Order: sequence, then structure tokens, then C-alpha cells
Amino acid sequence: MESIHHKPLKLYNLEGNIYDDSILWRLRIEYADLLIAEMRFAGYVPRLDIDEDFTIEYNENIKGFKFKLSMYGIHVGKRKSEWIFGIDGTLVIPMHQSKSNESWQEVA
Repeated sequence: MESIHHKPLKLYNLEGNIYDDSILWRLRIEYADLLIAEMRFAGYVPRLDIDEDFTIEYNENIKGFKFKLSMYGIHVGKRKSEWIFGIDGTLVIPMHQSKSNESWQEVA
């Protein structure tokens, strides 16, 4: 595999409003999954050594929370993004294929 050193990073982010505080953290996970899917579609995978940033702020006018989620990705190409879970520093973390060969699951 070619070197991943010094490849440019791309910032992916999502902003919006959440009106029910009981689902804030569940939605954070779902929105992170959405950003990762967007990355993979463009040939990027997440940089696991750079923490995602999730901020919330209560807004009295909308009676809800404004949020922003930011994550960094690194370009590996569309084909490689299908089998790479993410990059941790210079270490490529592969996906783990299930025994059924029908679905891919992340390495825990």
C-alpha cells in the first residue's frame, strides 16, 4: 500500500438543531456515522487519532440545542475506503469481514 504520510486532511462537519435533549447523544452517534458514510463515498476514511468535535449550545429562541459535529478524514481512494476502517497515525486499521462474507463489521 502506498504511504499515507503527509496526505492532506479534509474537514467534514455537520450543523443543525436538536429539539429533544433525551436523544442528543444517540443523534451524535448517528450523525458521526453519517459523516463517515459521506467520507467513504468521496474516497476518504476517518483519522482515528484526531478526536471528533461535538459542541452543543442551548438556544432559547428555538427551545432546543444548536449543534456542530466536526471530523477529519484522509484520502485513500474510493475502492480502498471500502475496506479501511480508519487511519490511526500511520497505521491503517482494516475492516473485519464477518464469517458470512455478506457484511462488513468494524474491528473493535
